[in-house]
Amino acid sequence: MVLCSSLALIFAAPVSGQFVRTYKSIIFLQPPWTTVFRGERVNLTCKGFGFYSSQKTKWYYRHLGKEISRETQKNTLEVQESGEYRCQAQGSPLSSPVSLDFSSASLILQAPLSVFEGDSVVLRCRAKAEVTLKTTIYKNENVLAFLNKTTDFHISHASLKDNGAYRCTGYKETCCLVSSNTVKIQVQESFTRPVLRVSSFQPISGSPVTLTCETQLSLERSDVPLQFCFFRNDQMLGSGCSLSPKFQITAMWSKDSGSYWCKAATMCYNTTSNSLRSWIQVLIPASHPVLTLSPEKALNFEGTKVKLHCETQEDSLRTLYKFYHDGVPLRYKSVRCEKGASISFSLTTEHSGNYYCTADNGHGAKPSEAVSLSVTVPVSRPVLTLSSAEDLISEGAKLTLHCEAQRGSLPIVYQFHHENASLGNRSAHSAGGVAISFSLTTDHSGNYYCTANNGFGPQRSEAVSLSVTVPVSRPILTLRVPRAQAVVGDLLELRCEALRGSPPIMYWFYHEDVTLGSSSVPSGGEASFNLSLTAEHSGNYSCEANNGLVAQHSDTVSLSVIVPVSRPILTFRVPRAQAVVGDLLELHCEALRGSSPILYWFYHEDVTLGKISAPSGGGAYFNLSLTTEHSGIYSCEADNGLEAQRSEMVTLKVAVPVSRPVLTLRAPRAQVAVGDLLELHCEALRGSPLILYQFYHEDVTLGNSSALSGGAFFNLSLTAEHSGNYSCEADNGLGAQRSETVTLYLTGLTENRSGPVATGVTGGLLSLAGLAAGALLLYCWLSRKAGREPASDPCRSPSDLDSQEPTYHNVPAWEELQPVYSNVNPRGENVVYSEVRIIREKKKHAVASNPRHLRNKGSRIIYSEVKVASTPASRCLFLASSAPHR
Repeated sequence: MVLCSSLALIFAAPVSGQFVRTYKSIIFLQPPWTTVFRGERVNLTCKGFGFYSSQKTKWYYRHLGKEISRETQKNTLEVQESGEYRCQAQGSPLSSPVSLDFSSASLILQAPLSVFEGDSVVLRCRAKAEVTLKTTIYKNENVLAFLNKTTDFHISHASLKDNGAYRCTGYKETCCLVSSNTVKIQVQESFTRPVLRVSSFQPISGSPVTLTCETQLSLERSDVPLQFCFFRNDQMLGSGCSLSPKFQITAMWSKDSGSYWCKAATMCYNTTSNSLRSWIQVLIPASHPVLTLSPEKALNFEGTKVKLHCETQEDSLRTLYKFYHDGVPLRYKSVRCEKGASISFSLTTEHSGNYYCTADNGHGAKPSEAVSLSVTVPVSRPVLTLSSAEDLISEGAKLTLHCEAQRGSLPIVYQFHHENASLGNRSAHSAGGVAISFSLTTDHSGNYYCTANNGFGPQRSEAVSLSVTVPVSRPILTLRVPRAQAVVGDLLELRCEALRGSPPIMYWFYHEDVTLGSSSVPSGGEASFNLSLTAEHSGNYSCEANNGLVAQHSDTVSLSVIVPVSRPILTFRVPRAQAVVGDLLELHCEALRGSSPILYWFYHEDVTLGKISAPSGGGAYFNLSLTTEHSGIYSCEADNGLEAQRSEMVTLKVAVPVSRPVLTLRAPRAQVAVGDLLELHCEALRGSPLILYQFYHEDVTLGNSSALSGGAFFNLSLTAEHSGNYSCEADNGLGAQRSETVTLYLTGLTENRSGPVATGVTGGLLSLAGLAAGALLLYCWLSRKAGREPASDPCRSPSDLDSQEPTYHNVPAWEELQPVYSNVNPRGENVVYSEVRIIREKKKHAVASNPRHLRNKGSRIIYSEVKVASTPASRCLFLASSAPHR
């Protein structure tokens, strides 16, 4: 490799024997693959053959009918887009195109851009993570090799037998066998077959001869050094092969006559090619023979029999005559005459050219003067071909008509015709035919033919039909929906039409530059495409028209697809697990789908609470300070102008904390004694069920009971220890409330309940009641004088007060009465009172069940104690009557 690199520097420019056809720019790839994965990058290097190869470079990129050009300060460019690339180095013509494919496939086969004879070629099979490489290489759909733990397949020395289509396969982990792209390998020659040039094919004996081995290097191998070898009759000349394409023979002698040829070989790639053999005849100085042609002046038409005669002045039987046509010995057997030798043959077109003969008497062959022979051939039927710089014959394109007769003696006059109208004529004095060019219009459609004539009658070509294609105009895209505003689920119709253009026209439809589909219109007109709309179909739409010329793109049309609101979801947010009166309730309503803006309505028992607009989605909130009336069913509604959607019903139960309970004591008789059954009734007038009631005697728990409504009862068989303070507690989980204390005094029962003792007790109670009434009136008057009258006047409404320290006494049992003891504070104010009522035996159950009923059904108050909660020392005492209640 070191030798090749150094020699490449030496032969960077063409030398004699190595000829590059055209010194145009060449693109080299790094990495050297034409197919890579999407997201990878390829460096392009543009190499020119002038003195400016490292300076400014022009680049051209072509993809989907569009070409983009740019210029770089250096000769490299990094790319990552599929398409066709060309470059032009400063001082060099434009390069040939190079196509790159940045593939999104799971498996690709990579191959170099060009392959030449003798190259060491690597084919690389590459896979993404989801593909397992148990690689199989195919050539022309036949298994070529199995690759176990490698991704590369090597062709050590490329030759024509390696031409073909290659691909590889692997296994996808999740499913199946996957195949790569197909790569076509076309092995090229690094250089053309060499031609041996000889300074003289008939050198005079003793004169020098120069042999030159000429070949043409390919563009991509222009810097490859060659070695040249020269041979005579299969024996190598000189000391061996050398880098020079010339070989000098200082003197040629008669023994040096023979068949000469040369061989060219690459030094690094082991590629050789041999020239054709050329005969060199060394002449011995002597008289030159004379070659005559007969008939001499007759027209030499094909088929005419011609005789060549060669003769020297000193002719002898020992003289050997040979005939040559353009330097190539004729294989005809010469016929000896009295003087000289002759050959005869019937003329064909191949016989035109220069003839000479040699005479060799053993001292070296002597050549004659060359005689020119021109075989007259009538023209054959010409062939008319049409070609254009464009892929299709389009309006404005430059059309070239070429007419050529494959056989016929020169000069030939060609004439061109369009629908029998002459377009002009051209005369050809050399082979290859003639051509005319013009720019196309729509009038140039029709039939064309040409004629050829070299004086022996014209020949007419077959007619060629030409149809001039009109490029498509810029198409117009229209969108049609069944209503004024596009809605999800609607059928969208896209219509695309180019008003000008030759059919057939292919239409493509795009949404945000992503292809939706295509439609071909064979006879022109518009094409349509239908689409069932979803939310994702909002955006920009366009279409493209193409009839094989340059594609035309329409203007962009925007479409906004409205999404109907989905059924909204209503959620509650409260500061605790259970909604309680006074809490701030936050109602959140949200439709998970639907175009903005959305208007949200909030309902309680189908009564509108309010509405909130959400301009950009995300739902809406509505706040509510809870009262007991707010229990019930809630719902919300979402509406964005299409169809309103109602949420599911959500039930909210607003819990009410318990109020301060009222404790009522109920005994079977007016005089409570040991052994009596005492019934305790505790009731909170407000509060959400279920309520747990606890009963206490002197703050010691007696028991508990749960109740949905109406309070709870607790029975107690009295003993002497049951005198004292009683209370109860109500709790529904939102905070316990304790009742006022009720004091119970137990005394022993006398044998006679209707004697003087009872009368004395009654009188004592009346006296005490009178003193209490006077004290209460004095307290109320002083309170008003001092401006400290409470919110509810305890002197006016004794039945609405609550007692802090109730006291119970025995009263005379004029009748069989049943006392009921209770604290009353229905309004929760700071004035409390205690009452002792009696009811008749037959109504005891009804009265005991609800203390409120005691005041509503004519029960009699036999004792009452009133006090102000804020001033425990102050009390107002009332007597319900001056005599025992009956």
